Amino acid sequence: MPLETPLPPNCTAFLADAAAIAREIPDGALLGLPPDYSLPAMEVVRALVRRKARELRLLGVPVLGLCADLLIGAGCVKEVISSAVSLGEAGLAPRFTATAERGEIAVKDATCPMVHGALQAAEKGVPFMPLRGVLGADLVAQRPDWKTIQNPFAAAEDPLLVAAALSPDVALFHARWADRAGNVWIGRRRELATLAHASRRCFVTFETLREDDMLEDELLAPGVISSVYVSGVAEARRGAWPLGMADEYPIDDAHLMHYARAARTQGGFERYLEEFVLRAGIPA
Repeated sequence: MPLETPLPPNCTAFLADAAAIAREIPDGALLGLPPDYSLPAMEVVRALVRRKARELRLLGVPVLGLCADLLIGAGCVKEVISSAVSLGEAGLAPRFTATAERGEIAVKDATCPMVHGALQAAEKGVPFMPLRGVLGADLVAQRPDWKTIQNPFAAAEDPLLVAAALSPDVALFHARWADRAGNVWIGRRRELATLAHASRRCFVTFETLREDDMLEDELLAPGVISSVYVSGVAEARRGAWPLGMADEYPIDDAHLMHYARAARTQGGFERYLEEFVLRAGIPA
């Protein structure tokens, strides 16, 4: 399925809203998503459910949470590649757990170093990234696509595990600020910069639009992703809710617990979707 409105390279589009971003994410895309503590674009996730996205492949960078559970429960996902899928203190991700146990989606177990290494390889334009820490883990035998090589600079035996470069079709996350130049500020969440650099396209929702160019500000620039790596942005106030945005609003722990209880059954999940997803709008 082609993108509805192809954009020229190195040009940040200012899109109308989160739904417009959802329309730019094609069915079947490999979608790179951050964990719950690292600025997921929850309003776009809800928009993807409303537009009935299908056969998405979710990459956790390096783990997945509520955004994945919503998409999986709504039937939008065919494969998950992640180090974990969890709601953190709210417990297991119930729709992922039920769907995976029934074999209705493919699950590729990963590790945090392998996910980050694969993205760093793509970011740097090299075919793979060598690592050591994963060697010896049982998971290596379950991933035939993970290769072990000999360190070419060592005289003695010195194995390395290599992560093949991985370029998601789309990176998706939320940010506190975007500016008129199309730059976005992520602060210390540098894994989002790696994801943006490695991905073919990157879409970001933001809380507030700044008039200044943040790359010209010595204090802000270290936390900025350049517009060169951003395909499109859209304003979405409280766009990470019910997850949090530092210095803007906290995680809504009560709502997460409500979701975790409701989504234990398919019927409860469907009632949650009807109240909080299919009826557009974020509680004040």
